[in-house]
Amino acid sequence: MLRTKKEIVYIILAGIFITNAITAELIGGKLIEVGPFVLSMGILPWPIVFITTDLINEYFGKEGVKRLSYITAGLIAYCFVVLYFSMKIPEAKGISPVSNEQFIAVFGQSNLIIIGSIIAFLVAQFLDVTIFSYFKKKTGEKMIWLRSTGSTVISQLIDSFIVGGIAFYLPGIWNTKQYVEYSLTGYSFKLIIAICLTPLIYLGHFLIEKYIHKDEKLIIND
Repeated sequence: MLRTKKEIVYIILAGIFITNAITAELIGGKLIEVGPFVLSMGILPWPIVFITTDLINEYFGKEGVKRLSYITAGLIAYCFVVLYFSMKIPEAKGISPVSNEQFIAVFGQSNLIIIGSIIAFLVAQFLDVTIFSYFKKKTGEKMIWLRSTGSTVISQLIDSFIVGGIAFYLPGIWNTKQYVEYSLTGYSFKLIIAICLTPLIYLGHFLIEKYIHKDEKLIIND
């Protein structure tokens, strides 16, 4: 089977992207305290998703990101379908180290959280690639940090408010003040982490460029 080095890079980035997006969804039900702030544990893998989104957009364009986003959204939905049926099947009494109640407590997120998360993910991704592409047209190959950070600043603001709005505000779990406060808190932390990880964007560019252009020949995978 023939593959170019660029195709191999896409597969690697896609694997990192999908793994972190699904992991973020699965661990998002756990809340943690960072000083006076309460955040979802899912905030940890998302910056890696931001980085891989920007690298994929840089080398494979908007269509490369959109295609992968659709696949990832489908896989996230698939995971929750499997979890739904897993929660309906009782454990082996006296044998299973995890009871069904414990399993449900960990993975039993509400339908609105799941729906809100998937919608927010797709909207944020499409907004991110659009803004990223706009800045790239304006700056060319320069100012990688601008298109990377600029796209994240806007897309993750929308993402944070969509998730909180669908999952907590619309069903009345949060009032307006809580909705705005918690959404802005989550957004702020995601943004800070993304900015701190900006050097990884440059590292990713360096490694990909070095790998792709070192040898332009096709690689034969048996």
